[in-house]
Amino acid sequence: MTVPPPRPKLKTSFKKSRAITSLYTSGPVAVSVDGSKLFTTVADEVICTDVASGNEICRFAGDTQSVLSLCVSPSTEYIIVFTTSSALKVYNVPADHPAAKPIQPIRIIARAHDSPVHVCKIDPTSAYLASGAADGVVKVWDIARGYVTHAFKGHGGVVSALTFNYPRDNSSVTQNRTFQLITASNDTRIRIFDLMARSAGGAKPEAVLEGHVSVPRGLDVSADGRWLVSGGRDSVVLIWDLVKKQPEAKKSNKDKGKHKAQSPVLFKTIPIMERVEAVGILRDEDSLATSSSSMRLKFFTAGQQGIVKIWDAQEGQVLFILGTPQVDGEDAEEQRQILDAMYIESTSTIVSVHGDQNILFFSLATRSLSRQCIGYNDEIVDACFLSPEASTSSSKPSARDTHIALATNSSLIRVYNNRTLDARLLSGHSEIVLCLDRSSNGNLLASGSKDRTARIWAPSEPSSSEADFVYGCVGICEGHAESIGALSMSRAGGTSNNEDPRFMFTGSQDRTIKMWDLTPIPQVFTPSDDDNDNSPAVLRPKSLTTHKAHDKDINSLDVAPNNRFLASGSQDRTAKVFEIEFVPGREGRPPRGELKLLGICKGHKRGVWSVRFSRHERLLATGSGDKTIKLWNLDDWSCVKTFEGHTNSVLRVDFINAGMQLVSSASDGLVKLWNVKDEECTATMDNHEDKVWALAISSDDNIIVSGAADSVVTFWEDCTEEEEVEKEAKRTDQVLKEQEFMNYLSLSDYRKAIQLAIIMEQPGRLYKLFKEVHSNSDPETVSPLTGHSSVDEVIKTLGGSDLAKLLRFVRAWNANAKSSEVAQTILYSIVKLRSAEDVMSAFGDEMKEEAFIMKGMVTQSGGGNAIGSSALKELIDGLVPYTERHLARIEKLVQESYVIDYILGEMDDGMFDNQMDGAMDVDV
Repeated sequence: MTVPPPRPKLKTSFKKSRAITSLYTSGPVAVSVDGSKLFTTVADEVICTDVASGNEICRFAGDTQSVLSLCVSPSTEYIIVFTTSSALKVYNVPADHPAAKPIQPIRIIARAHDSPVHVCKIDPTSAYLASGAADGVVKVWDIARGYVTHAFKGHGGVVSALTFNYPRDNSSVTQNRTFQLITASNDTRIRIFDLMARSAGGAKPEAVLEGHVSVPRGLDVSADGRWLVSGGRDSVVLIWDLVKKQPEAKKSNKDKGKHKAQSPVLFKTIPIMERVEAVGILRDEDSLATSSSSMRLKFFTAGQQGIVKIWDAQEGQVLFILGTPQVDGEDAEEQRQILDAMYIESTSTIVSVHGDQNILFFSLATRSLSRQCIGYNDEIVDACFLSPEASTSSSKPSARDTHIALATNSSLIRVYNNRTLDARLLSGHSEIVLCLDRSSNGNLLASGSKDRTARIWAPSEPSSSEADFVYGCVGICEGHAESIGALSMSRAGGTSNNEDPRFMFTGSQDRTIKMWDLTPIPQVFTPSDDDNDNSPAVLRPKSLTTHKAHDKDINSLDVAPNNRFLASGSQDRTAKVFEIEFVPGREGRPPRGELKLLGICKGHKRGVWSVRFSRHERLLATGSGDKTIKLWNLDDWSCVKTFEGHTNSVLRVDFINAGMQLVSSASDGLVKLWNVKDEECTATMDNHEDKVWALAISSDDNIIVSGAADSVVTFWEDCTEEEEVEKEAKRTDQVLKEQEFMNYLSLSDYRKAIQLAIIMEQPGRLYKLFKEVHSNSDPETVSPLTGHSSVDEVIKTLGGSDLAKLLRFVRAWNANAKSSEVAQTILYSIVKLRSAEDVMSAFGDEMKEEAFIMKGMVTQSGGGNAIGSSALKELIDGLVPYTERHLARIEKLVQESYVIDYILGEMDDGMFDNQMDGAMDVDV
């Protein structure tokens, strides 16, 4: 007899393990010299991100002013930020451990310039900062001391580029050590300033270079200090020889001032054929000058076309390009163009910042894209897990759900590596992608779009380098007359154990469902030279059937685990279940597919947004705009359970944990976990501020991914076992402490008993101890303040933080008339046995201990006392009203006792005496 497997335990808690948030919205970008840290701007804040893991290290606090420029010192000790208010802020860059709070600046100069600063740069020694403003003024700052060492005026317009000439290698150049600042501005001229000259002569440039006819955007100097490369929006790069001099031409009227008679020589002009936004010299062995007459120099350019070109300066030719040019129109060109590019010498990497808010890392060693950081995802519409290595590593659990695909408010599909958050963009759709689904093994990806097509994507061959992994389009399904808003691929099982998808359904705004034959679709994408929609590698599956299913838009589709049923949800407030008949093509016969309506689930009051089959029972779950989730019996189409709890439309629903639980997401920004049996919500996950459109669950049900319209993707990890272990450990520790407390009481060791009760934070046990001691005291004799000398001694010597906690317990007791007597007794004892300074310092000690435990910000001197004083004031404000009320009640009780004494006295002496006197008078 086969023993059935044990039912899994119910999941009760999920924690946020990580989140994909906005990394870069607009503005400047910087990278540390070692390439490990990326600094980007989001609104008024600067974010520091670990490049390897994709995790946020810290945030640098802003002041509601947008960031115009920033730069990081080569030592990665400082980050300099200029805002729209022309304020200069200096921050210390922390270590790799994440910071809980935004980092505050160590120095702020409110008016560093009289106009906005668009460019800034720190010299190779990390000692000086150069900043160029829109009014043509360039200032050089001493970073450590915070003052201006040089101020250069006379630039004709906005300063557009800056660089330092501080030669690091003088082996091939026979010249004195120089320290120069080279600037470019909107007047198309390049100026060279000598920073080693005295202030009297340092205000004028020692040379003015004329050669560009448009704004120079990039400047760089070779390591030996000889070659200057400048690139601009006039689509040319000029190479200047800074060592070889020539007599300077007679100065024109445009540039008044006295300059030196010698100026650098223009060595070469190289046409780039695109607007140049960044240029840099590649500092490797081949790029250094070997003699004074020859030049082996390589440099890169980046700009309008959205690609990085590597050039040979001697030949004036492109050696190779990094990236793929995409020209789909003026808007696409503007989005893909490169705004800035940086060269990281230590890792031989070029980082490019694009207009579509993406940051790309190119490896010069492999000449390929090594990493991509997506700055902003916009509204998340749908999500699903992917397992691109499942076909070759199906036996490895680590090969499952390694990536996640996101459909956003864009025609591009984002595919993230879950471990490193390295992303790739899948281009092919011409309009917004609305829905995603995956094959049963997670290998293939299907997408539906507003362009009325559905595409099938497959991964490339496995490679030793994760950076070489790509997804490519292998199939296009065309035929719908309107947008495709729902799709579902066939599941594993059924009549065949093959996990490859056999068919797919798509639902459209044209209110029809189409069935597609996926048997000829390849499982691996093979890149070709003609990688476009007309390539022979891109197949066009055949539509097997078209079924008019609903009266309004179709929102959701789902295929049953046995591939026999299809469920559809629509805005017409119904969910329908169809029987699937699929016959694959054999021996020259074409494949055949049919849909037959079996039943209609009626009961929702608004449109049905989501439908999902249970993988273990004959149940169907639906989520609707009427804020409810319903479970339907597939035998008689009746509603068996209704789940209520969301405050807005339920957008997604799915089964987990062998069908024993449900997960739902809604427009209220919440993700809820439900128990199917008792219809109760066991957990609510909150990390979104807008509609949660996307919901994906891993194969092992341990990770839930939610994506919302606030552009945040959250990974929720099952922590039920961890919480149970933690609760058990706490319960065990609590039992041991309670036993210790009882032992101390039996031994009359009141000191340890009181301290242990305070540590356990059990005011009830402490109250019983004080009440017992107080009740056992003799009121007729002169007893200790609390009723026992040991308790008085404990209060007299109690530690600062423990004393503060005891006073809070007294405040709670004092609020109740039944326990006020003990509260007043302990309060009286504290006032008599402890000085006012002890009580005040007790709250300061408590705050310091909490700050130490939380590992918060460094507390300034005197901060703890200030916080302690405010806490003490709050405590007194809570004690005084109730104490006055108790005093008034006692005074009233005393007054009433006098009335009783008077009445008793009158009854004993007055009333009976009068009656006796009257009786005697009668007798007489």
